Amino acid sequence: MNNAVKKPLKFAIIGVGLIGGSLGLCLKRALGNSIYITGLCRTERSMQHAVKCGAVDYASADLKEVAGAADIVFLSPPVLQIVPMVKKLLPYLSPHTIITDAGSTKGYVWQHLKEILPENIYYIAGHPMTGKEKSGVDAADADLFRGKAYVIIDDTEAPREVYQRLMDVLKYTEANFVRMEIAQHDRCAAVISHVPHIAAAALVTLLNRSGDDLESCIKLIGGGFKDTTRIASSNADMWADICMTNGGEIARNLRNLQTILGEVITACDSHDRQYIYDYFTASKKRRDSLLENAAKEKIDPN
Repeated sequence: MNNAVKKPLKFAIIGVGLIGGSLGLCLKRALGNSIYITGLCRTERSMQHAVKCGAVDYASADLKEVAGAADIVFLSPPVLQIVPMVKKLLPYLSPHTIITDAGSTKGYVWQHLKEILPENIYYIAGHPMTGKEKSGVDAADADLFRGKAYVIIDDTEAPREVYQRLMDVLKYTEANFVRMEIAQHDRCAAVISHVPHIAAAALVTLLNRSGDDLESCIKLIGGGFKDTTRIASSNADMWADICMTNGGEIARNLRNLQTILGEVITACDSHDRQYIYDYFTASKKRRDSLLENAAKEKIDPN
């Protein structure tokens, strides 16, 4: 009889912030002692809090201590830091380690990683479409992924059995997994996520540029402005990187948005009430149908 005790899965989180911390909380809740989670943190305070809140079993600023002998490495820094981080990681990784990430853009990362990864280290690109306007492990939530779309990229050359190894762990997030190719992901993310964040920041910028009316405008702020601009409170470092790594798709869709706003401007200037009415009617109908479909599919759009 084989009485050998199975070793716990070693799962390394590089960047124990909102996303990384939430994943750690979720996996520890689901898997308990059958998973051992290590986390890379920059400050002593972050290390202490990551361990205390239960997001990781062990935290350190030492990359070798965190990633050495890991079965799966989950990368959650800003996008432009992912490739340099992988270069630092490679000397410490064991054969057959899986690298995955939470980066909001995929083409840039894969373009660079495929040039440096050895054949026995696998990269499976991922993007959990979730978050909060707050960042850091203090904001981590074990239920952050539940019901949310989680993109898994098909075309990073990892074998099917490697995908399955990763999904056997990520399934505990209870996310709605969506398979996409890299180019399609970056196109869709620009429309659904990247441009809306830029637009929210633009509305806040518009308020800031309201001149002598600024103080009066601030007194009128209510739920509409608060809800529409909520995501403008997101991490600036992260969003600067997103714009640098998916700039082509973001610019293309911003131009499309610019065209739409130009049409509305023309209708307002010409007092074309029918155009404005149709504009709001069509957008309401489309949004309502999206929310109805999300409810039927048990997808959380919040």
